[in-house]
Amino acid sequence: MQVYGIDAIVRIISHFSFIYLAFWSLRSLRIENFFKAFKETQVRLVILMIAIALGFTCSTFFLEIILLCKNIFLTFN
Repeated sequence: MQVYGIDAIVRIISHFSFIYLAFWSLRSLRIENFFKAFKETQVRLVILMIAIALGFTCSTFFLEIILLCKNIFLTFN
């Protein structure tokens, strides 16, 4: 049972880390300069939603790669 708790903590930390990295990288693009007609809060909310989608997708990809590698090494034992 304790393994599931550790796995959940690793997944949560991974998701939040990748979401932060995606948000940080999207903010460096200065996308809000292209959307002058919209309010700044609306543009920030869109950037946040894109960062969540991108970060979650990247995190899921890397967690899946780690799981596949773990399964490959377990089959050799």
